[in-house]
Amino acid sequence: MRKLNHAIDRFCILHPNFGVRNLMLYIVVSNVAVYLLDSFSRGTLSNLLSFSLAALLRGQVWRLVTFILVPDAGGAISLLISCYFYYWIGTSLERQWGTAKFSCYYFGGAILTLLGAVLVSLLTGISFPLSGTYYVNFAMFLAFAALWPEAQVLLFFIIPIRIKYLAYLDLALFAFNTVTYIINGVWFYSILPVTALLNFAVFFWPELMRLLKIEQKNVRRTVSSRSAAVNRKHEARQANSGERKCAVCGRTNLTNPELDFRYCSRCAGYHCFCSDHIFSHVHFTDDQP
Repeated sequence: MRKLNHAIDRFCILHPNFGVRNLMLYIVVSNVAVYLLDSFSRGTLSNLLSFSLAALLRGQVWRLVTFILVPDAGGAISLLISCYFYYWIGTSLERQWGTAKFSCYYFGGAILTLLGAVLVSLLTGISFPLSGTYYVNFAMFLAFAALWPEAQVLLFFIIPIRIKYLAYLDLALFAFNTVTYIINGVWFYSILPVTALLNFAVFFWPELMRLLKIEQKNVRRTVSSRSAAVNRKHEARQANSGERKCAVCGRTNLTNPELDFRYCSRCAGYHCFCSDHIFSHVHFTDDQP
């Protein structure tokens, strides 16, 4: 993943003029135009532009591209809202990344979605229809949320909500749908949303690994703090009882008052050591008693 991410970045740096400038403007205008023409042709145009493996095998190669021009299902109001929303997201990503990288991200998601539809068709033996860019937009939204998690939108045009919470909701819905597909024995239908996440993972792999390392450090710091707190409490209890025993040699402050006894904060649990072993002992872990 890291090498692929670096290869994409290198390609975009070497080819800054690659891609389509203002790509989302063309996508949005095409979606609206196809919707208006469909209202007169009763969906004939969408059927002609949508992708299907059977149609491709009959030589209708334009469907490899034109499926991204088909608007997602919904009425005129939902179409206008989604077009505005994704135009805002897409143009923000293009300004941040540049035309080359954003075009790679968008077309990469479209290609992966296309491959997912072909794979589902081969697994089921049924030509899976693909129209619109729902999963491509899903990956684009995740990218926006990763870059600007604190940005706010108005939910239902009334309630302000941060983008990161909408992303959490979308990911939870994605996980629910995937589990539902698996339980119902139709796991192959989860291929399309998985490909959307695969595109996101490729472009954000370094950031994801960095966040994972930070989370691991926080967990270790929390465990160490809790262990130190437990040691202090146990040390206080033993101080009240008047006895401290070395976990290595068994000597106590009562039998050897000349020794200094301390607790190790790096050991799992609470373990006391005399001054001869406090720096030379093998640290206790969670797997040890």
